Amino acid sequence: MISIRKLGVIRRTYRNLNRYRQILAVLIKYGFDDLVEMLKIDQYIELGLQLITRHHGDREERLSRAERIRMAIEELGPTYIKLGQILSSRPDLVPMDFIEELAKLQDKVPSFPFSEVRRIIYQETGQAIDDLFAKMDSKPLASASIGQVHRAWLTDGEAVAVKIQRPGIRNIIEVDLEIMLHLATLAERHIEEIAFHRPVKIVEEFARTIEKELNYTLEASSMERVARAFLYDPTVYIPKVYADITTHRVLTTEFIDGIKVSLVDELDAAGYDRKRITRRGADILLVQMFEHGFFHADPHPGNLFVLPDNVICLLDFGMMGTVDRHTRELFVDLVDAVVGQDAARAARMLTKLMLWDEEPDFRLLTKDVSDFMGEHFYKPIKDIELGRLLNHILETTSAHRLRIPPDIFLMMKALSTVEGVGLTLDPDFDMVAHTAPFIRKVKLARFSPGRIGRDAIGLAAQYMDFIQEFPRDLLEITRNIRKKRFTFMLELKGMETMLSTYDQISNRISFSIIIAALIIGSALIVISKTPPLIYGISLIGIIGFITAAILGIWLLVAIIKKGKL
Repeated sequence: MISIRKLGVIRRTYRNLNRYRQILAVLIKYGFDDLVEMLKIDQYIELGLQLITRHHGDREERLSRAERIRMAIEELGPTYIKLGQILSSRPDLVPMDFIEELAKLQDKVPSFPFSEVRRIIYQETGQAIDDLFAKMDSKPLASASIGQVHRAWLTDGEAVAVKIQRPGIRNIIEVDLEIMLHLATLAERHIEEIAFHRPVKIVEEFARTIEKELNYTLEASSMERVARAFLYDPTVYIPKVYADITTHRVLTTEFIDGIKVSLVDELDAAGYDRKRITRRGADILLVQMFEHGFFHADPHPGNLFVLPDNVICLLDFGMMGTVDRHTRELFVDLVDAVVGQDAARAARMLTKLMLWDEEPDFRLLTKDVSDFMGEHFYKPIKDIELGRLLNHILETTSAHRLRIPPDIFLMMKALSTVEGVGLTLDPDFDMVAHTAPFIRKVKLARFSPGRIGRDAIGLAAQYMDFIQEFPRDLLEITRNIRKKRFTFMLELKGMETMLSTYDQISNRISFSIIIAALIIGSALIVISKTPPLIYGISLIGIIGFITAAILGIWLLVAIIKKGKL
């Protein structure tokens, strides 16, 4: 389990000063030296920042802030690339204008030696490669920041794909996470604009997400869950998982020899029906979302293969989305309101779906939703691109400081991705029309007798719990009041920044008083000619004046460095 510590981070980063300096140097290189200064790192840990060059080229100056962040992340390596990729699907944590740039991040990691593959497989399974497989290719099929994939053959001749986790990646990630958390804590404490986006929460969320990605048994479990859901659907194929050769760091699945959906010429040459493939691919995603509530969240062309008889095969189940029934119904209501051009209802659904710290201005939100509808619905519904529509919704909500929950965003992103793939295969594909039957089905399901009965029973059970618990809770409150143990908690936002400023002011005043006292005391000592004397002047007084001068210069430099006299 990856662990990161808020207090221990400073102590532990002393052991990783080179990595800390490297991160800060990259930030400065891409024009974020103002950010480094605002973090006030020198107050917490001596890093010799004066040794880090602060010159960055004109090319970086001309780039947008989002572009420079993406380039810095790419230079910082695998952990930060993975963070950027995950954040590209988290508009609840990252501003929308950064999402597009972060989505461009690609893993460009060299493969690790085959000797390491042998060692890791033996450590994980207790058996050598030659005992587990008849043969394994030494050259990987693919290499990424977390692991790489090799093709192998079982002793019975069946081809399999073996994914092996990169050696030492857990320790590398843990070191980077500690430094990330330290920087995020400083940013939340000292930079109000960044504090709104809750950087500490971002790092903590990333730690939880990366922990899941480092456990290949979870990916295997997701594959088997989806395979069970489509067990009787002949249009879908999920590769078999070999559980006896699957561990936390090794995942073995059936090798799929199909054609990627993006290779249109090869599909045509093989005689596949592109229109049927498009409809089936969209159906698979929509069934997962609106019926199962558990869906493949990264259906890009590299993860979709076509097999004989136009069967769709899904690969790479590392990123999955989950939405409960209530959230699915709210999303359906939102789409229905938008397509029906009911701005007030759409705005109401947005406030129910989204996360926010301060309630938005409903009248202004309704106006912006109405304007956005006007931009899209001047043309027939069949000509509307669902992906662009959903992305525009995200931009509108972001302007009102509404944050979209991650799984809802994954739904939108997956729908947009499948629509893009569908249009590549079939330019006449209408994702909005194809989604309509699923939306109607979800809406009608609310009024089925079975659903009404289950909801009534559930509501009755909640009322019974309330009736039973309320007298007990009321008695507990009364008892706490009588014993004077009843407390109110008041949360004042922004207090940490204000207290930090007051603390800095009081420290400067105290420092100034000490300097003044040294000057006055030294003057009295010189006047009284307290021995020992040098040329008739008290040595102690001279030392006091020199000390006061050094401290005064130090205080002046510190004030100028912060940009405020």
